[in-house]
Amino acid sequence: MKKIRNTLWGIVLIVLGVIIGGNALGITNVNIFFNGWWTLFIIIPCFIGLFKEREKTGSIIGLIIGIVLLLCCQDILNFDTIWKLALPTILIIIGISFIFKDVFNSKLNEEIKNINEKNIQKEEYCATFSGQNVKFDGEKFNGTTLTAVFGGVKCDLKNAIIENDVVINVSSIFGGTEIYIPDNVKVKIRSTSIFGGVDEKKVNSIEGKEVHTIYINATCIFGGVEIK
Repeated sequence: MKKIRNTLWGIVLIVLGVIIGGNALGITNVNIFFNGWWTLFIIIPCFIGLFKEREKTGSIIGLIIGIVLLLCCQDILNFDTIWKLALPTILIIIGISFIFKDVFNSKLNEEIKNINEKNIQKEEYCATFSGQNVKFDGEKFNGTTLTAVFGGVKCDLKNAIIENDVVINVSSIFGGTEIYIPDNVKVKIRSTSIFGGVDEKKVNSIEGKEVHTIYINATCIFGGVEIK
């Protein structure tokens, strides 16, 4: 996915450079400052986000909003009518995404539910308008709940002792969470994201081996989770 994302950004920059250069040399006469040109700053990142994020709801909503604003600026659509339909449309899209996510991820949902029921005694850490660092250094780790609301949480599991499959429940609401994962585990992600997402920078290099799994159960609303 990262390769596709970089390729798309590369194509966008090349096309932009060719247009600007062609206009400067008089070869082309393309007006890049057309009515609604600013909507491209919404459309392009959201389109590329479709190839980047596991949870694509936020990118889809942003893409639709950007295209609709562009059509309104071009007088193809009536802005007043679109404004009235904006909220119900967004709610419908979010609702559909919740339904289909549960349908297609039913096995993963069941695995997370079973582990959560077994590990009922878990530490919870919350950062609200603040920051919090959590480190499990040589300690047994049975899972945790991390919440970042207008703040940040950093959870370091590099030296944690993981003897079973565990779940990390994460909520990032206008905030950010960083999770550092040890090399001897696998990672599975379930996310619900609205204008946010989970960025997995750590590569699973031990697929197929009999090792324990860390399940990331994330909710991101205008926030993000980084797995490193």
